[in-house]
Amino acid sequence: MRDDDAASTAGRELAIAPESALALLEVARASVEHGLRRGGPLSVDPTALAEPLRRPAASFVTLRRGDGELRGCVGELEARLALAESVARNAWNAAFQDPRFDAVGPGELDDLAFHVSVLGPLEPLGVRSGAELAAALCPGADGVLIDDGRHRATFLPAVWRSLPDPARFVLELERKAGLAGQPWTATMRAWRYAALEIPAPG
Repeated sequence: MRDDDAASTAGRELAIAPESALALLEVARASVEHGLRRGGPLSVDPTALAEPLRRPAASFVTLRRGDGELRGCVGELEARLALAESVARNAWNAAFQDPRFDAVGPGELDDLAFHVSVLGPLEPLGVRSGAELAAALCPGADGVLIDDGRHRATFLPAVWRSLPDPARFVLELERKAGLAGQPWTATMRAWRYAALEIPAPG
Protein backbone atom coordinates (compact mmCIF):
# COMPACT_ATOMS: atom_id res chain seq x y z
CA MET A 1 0.00 0.00 0.00
CA ARG A 2 1.34 3.43 -0.91
CA ASP A 3 1.72 6.15 1.74
CA ASP A 4 -1.14 8.21 0.28
CA ASP A 5 -3.39 5.12 0.19
CA ALA A 6 -2.60 4.44 3.84
CA ALA A 7 -3.38 8.03 4.77
CA SER A 8 -6.72 8.00 2.97
CA THR A 9 -7.66 4.66 4.58
CA ALA A 10 -6.82 6.03 8.03
CA GLY A 11 -8.91 9.09 7.31
CA ARG A 12 -11.93 6.95 6.49
CA GLU A 13 -11.50 4.96 9.69
CA LEU A 14 -11.50 8.20 11.70
CA ALA A 15 -14.52 9.73 9.99
CA ILE A 16 -17.41 10.73 12.24
CA ALA A 17 -20.77 12.28 11.44
CA PRO A 18 -21.12 16.09 11.47
CA GLU A 19 -23.42 15.98 14.49
CA SER A 20 -20.85 13.99 16.46
CA ALA A 21 -18.12 16.42 15.43
CA LEU A 22 -20.25 19.31 16.65
CA ALA A 23 -20.91 17.45 19.91
CA LEU A 24 -17.16 17.18 20.53
CA LEU A 25 -16.70 20.92 20.08
CA GLU A 26 -19.57 21.49 22.51
CA VAL A 27 -17.95 19.11 25.03
CA ALA A 28 -14.65 21.00 24.72
CA ARG A 29 -16.27 24.38 25.37
CA ALA A 30 -18.46 23.03 28.18
CA SER A 31 -15.40 21.58 29.92
CA VAL A 32 -13.65 24.96 29.92
CA GLU A 33 -16.83 26.66 31.17
CA HIS A 34 -17.03 24.03 33.92
CA GLY A 35 -13.39 24.65 34.77
CA LEU A 36 -13.99 28.36 35.17
CA ARG A 37 -16.92 27.69 37.54
CA ARG A 38 -15.75 24.60 39.40
CA GLY A 39 -11.98 24.38 38.94
CA GLY A 40 -11.93 20.98 37.21
CA PRO A 41 -12.78 19.30 33.91
CA LEU A 42 -16.33 18.39 32.95
CA SER A 43 -17.37 14.87 33.90
CA VAL A 44 -18.77 13.20 30.80
CA ASP A 45 -21.03 10.15 30.70
CA PRO A 46 -20.10 8.66 27.31
CA THR A 47 -22.99 6.18 27.44
CA ALA A 48 -25.36 9.10 26.87
CA LEU A 49 -23.60 10.06 23.61
CA ALA A 50 -23.49 8.67 20.09
CA GLU A 51 -21.45 5.49 19.54
CA PRO A 52 -18.36 7.13 17.92
CA LEU A 53 -17.94 9.32 21.01
CA ARG A 54 -17.99 6.28 23.30
CA ARG A 55 -15.11 4.50 21.57
CA PRO A 56 -11.63 4.82 23.11
CA ALA A 57 -9.64 7.37 21.13
CA ALA A 58 -6.82 9.85 21.62
CA SER A 59 -7.37 13.54 21.03
CA PHE A 60 -5.76 16.96 21.10
CA VAL A 61 -7.66 20.16 21.84
CA THR A 62 -6.33 23.47 20.55
CA LEU A 63 -7.56 26.86 21.75
CA ARG A 64 -7.03 30.01 19.70
CA ARG A 65 -7.92 33.61 20.33
CA GLY A 66 -10.13 35.50 17.90
CA ASP A 67 -7.01 36.89 16.21
CA GLY A 68 -5.79 33.35 15.55
CA GLU A 69 -3.08 33.34 18.21
CA LEU A 70 -2.52 30.05 20.03
CA ARG A 71 -3.95 30.04 23.58
CA GLY A 72 -3.36 26.42 24.54
CA CYS A 73 -2.93 22.96 23.07
CA VAL A 74 -2.88 19.70 25.03
CA GLY A 75 -3.59 16.09 24.15
CA GLU A 76 -2.46 12.51 24.29
CA LEU A 77 -1.17 10.15 21.62
CA GLU A 78 -2.67 6.86 22.76
CA ALA A 79 -6.29 6.02 23.44
CA ARG A 80 -7.06 5.57 27.13
CA LEU A 81 -10.53 7.11 27.49
CA ALA A 82 -13.74 7.32 25.53
CA LEU A 83 -13.35 10.03 22.90
CA ALA A 84 -15.77 12.45 24.58
CA GLU A 85 -13.97 12.01 27.92
CA SER A 86 -10.60 12.56 26.25
CA VAL A 87 -11.81 15.80 24.66
CA ALA A 88 -13.28 17.08 27.94
CA ARG A 89 -10.04 16.43 29.81
CA ASN A 90 -7.77 17.86 27.12
CA ALA A 91 -9.89 20.99 26.67
CA TRP A 92 -9.59 21.68 30.40
CA ASN A 93 -5.86 20.99 30.33
CA ALA A 94 -5.38 23.24 27.30
CA ALA A 95 -7.18 26.08 29.07
CA PHE A 96 -5.69 25.73 32.53
CA GLN A 97 -2.64 23.46 32.48
CA ASP A 98 -0.63 24.30 29.34
CA PRO A 99 2.67 25.48 30.90
CA ARG A 100 3.30 27.93 28.06
CA PHE A 101 0.33 30.11 29.03
CA ASP A 102 -1.47 31.57 32.00
CA ALA A 103 -4.79 29.93 32.83
CA VAL A 104 -7.75 31.11 30.76
CA GLY A 105 -9.82 33.74 32.55
CA PRO A 106 -13.61 34.19 32.49
CA GLY A 107 -13.37 37.22 30.22
CA GLU A 108 -11.59 35.21 27.52
CA LEU A 109 -14.13 32.45 26.96
CA ASP A 110 -16.25 34.20 24.33
CA ASP A 111 -13.13 35.01 22.29
CA LEU A 112 -11.85 31.42 22.18
CA ALA A 113 -12.11 29.13 19.15
CA PHE A 114 -12.00 25.39 19.92
CA HIS A 115 -10.34 22.92 17.55
CA VAL A 116 -10.37 19.16 18.17
CA SER A 117 -8.06 16.60 16.56
CA VAL A 118 -9.04 12.92 16.81
CA LEU A 119 -5.98 10.73 16.45
CA GLY A 120 -5.60 7.34 14.86
CA PRO A 121 -3.20 4.67 16.16
CA LEU A 122 0.55 5.14 16.09
CA GLU A 123 2.32 3.42 13.19
CA PRO A 124 6.04 2.68 13.78
CA LEU A 125 8.43 3.85 11.08
CA GLY A 126 11.65 1.94 10.54
CA VAL A 127 13.82 4.99 9.84
CA ARG A 128 17.33 5.69 11.10
CA SER A 129 17.79 9.39 10.45
CA GLY A 130 15.93 12.64 10.05
CA ALA A 131 16.44 12.44 6.30
CA GLU A 132 14.90 8.96 6.14
CA LEU A 133 11.98 10.16 8.23
CA ALA A 134 11.37 13.13 5.92
CA ALA A 135 11.40 10.82 2.89
CA ALA A 136 8.90 8.42 4.51
CA LEU A 137 6.27 11.04 5.36
CA CYS A 138 3.11 11.98 3.49
CA PRO A 139 3.07 15.81 3.70
CA GLY A 140 -0.23 17.26 4.77
CA ALA A 141 -1.52 13.96 6.15
CA ASP A 142 0.90 12.48 8.69
CA GLY A 143 1.20 13.45 12.31
CA VAL A 144 4.62 12.47 13.62
CA LEU A 145 6.07 11.46 16.99
CA ILE A 146 9.78 11.08 17.72
CA ASP A 147 11.25 9.70 20.96
CA ASP A 148 14.81 8.81 21.97
CA GLY A 149 13.93 7.51 25.42
CA ARG A 150 14.58 10.85 27.15
CA HIS A 151 13.13 13.41 24.75
CA ARG A 152 9.94 13.28 22.74
CA ALA A 153 7.91 15.63 20.59
CA THR A 154 5.01 15.45 18.18
CA PHE A 155 3.56 17.56 15.39
CA LEU A 156 -0.09 17.19 14.45
CA PRO A 157 -0.87 17.01 10.72
CA ALA A 158 -2.11 20.62 10.90
CA VAL A 159 1.53 21.74 11.32
CA TRP A 160 2.14 20.94 7.64
CA ARG A 161 0.24 24.13 6.79
CA SER A 162 3.07 26.21 8.25
CA LEU A 163 5.90 23.74 7.52
CA PRO A 164 5.09 22.18 4.13
CA ASP A 165 8.64 21.01 3.35
CA PRO A 166 9.30 17.54 4.86
CA ALA A 167 12.95 18.24 5.70
CA ARG A 168 12.04 21.47 7.51
CA PHE A 169 9.11 19.75 9.20
CA VAL A 170 11.43 17.09 10.64
CA LEU A 171 14.11 19.64 11.59
CA GLU A 172 11.60 21.71 13.56
CA LEU A 173 10.22 18.57 15.21
CA GLU A 174 13.74 17.62 16.28
CA ARG A 175 14.22 21.15 17.60
CA LYS A 176 10.97 20.90 19.56
CA ALA A 177 12.27 17.68 21.13
CA GLY A 178 15.57 19.31 22.03
CA LEU A 179 17.43 17.15 19.51
CA ALA A 180 18.21 19.60 16.70
CA GLY A 181 21.64 19.11 15.15
CA GLN A 182 22.21 15.78 16.88
CA PRO A 183 22.71 12.50 14.99
CA TRP A 184 20.06 9.88 15.56
CA THR A 185 21.12 7.26 18.10
CA ALA A 186 20.10 3.62 18.33
CA THR A 187 17.38 4.57 20.83
CA MET A 188 15.58 6.99 18.48
CA ARG A 189 12.14 5.89 17.31
CA ALA A 190 9.56 7.51 15.05
CA TRP A 191 5.85 6.94 14.49
CA ARG A 192 3.21 8.49 12.28
CA TYR A 193 -0.51 8.78 12.81
CA ALA A 194 -3.57 10.11 11.04
CA ALA A 195 -5.79 12.77 12.58
CA LEU A 196 -9.32 13.89 11.90
CA GLU A 197 -9.46 17.66 12.37
CA ILE A 198 -12.64 19.28 13.68
CA PRO A 199 -12.19 23.04 13.36
CA ALA A 200 -14.23 25.69 15.09
CA PRO A 201 -17.38 26.57 13.11
CA GLY A 202 -17.37 29.68 10.99
